[in-house]
Amino acid sequence: MRVYLAGPLFTLAERRFMAHLRDLAGGLPGVAAAWPGDFFADHDLAALGAGAKEHIFAGCVAGLQASDLVVAVLDGPQVDDGTAWEVGYAYARGLPAWGLRTDFRGAGDTAHSLVNCMVECSCAKTFRDVDSLLAALAALASDRLAG
Repeated sequence: MRVYLAGPLFTLAERRFMAHLRDLAGGLPGVAAAWPGDFFADHDLAALGAGAKEHIFAGCVAGLQASDLVVAVLDGPQVDDGTAWEVGYAYARGLPAWGLRTDFRGAGDTAHSLVNCMVECSCAKTFRDVDSLLAALAALASDRLAG
């Protein structure tokens, strides 16, 4: 099962978390996980100049299209705009998306929302911690391997 990990990747902490999540998920039997940081090297993007944005866009779309599931990190005071787009793209294509929100702050439209309702309602499931997410991924992968 191919899992696309969507989430912010602009700070060292974000990149380390996404790489760690990739390694944890990819360590599960039957799971191959990737995130946009795997698709591009910073020095390659710098060499592309103005064309880097189209290169990033095309790589992310290809990664999404090659996936069976999107897992989106929804932490922060507002969901990262690229992550929100990836969740919406997945929803529109019928590709299941799961959210991960470890942030204890509320960031939604109502008192019962975790994040913006358009993002939250596009996710088939939302997990509040990494262990629960990994357990669900392991169960889904096991079902697919057995099926």
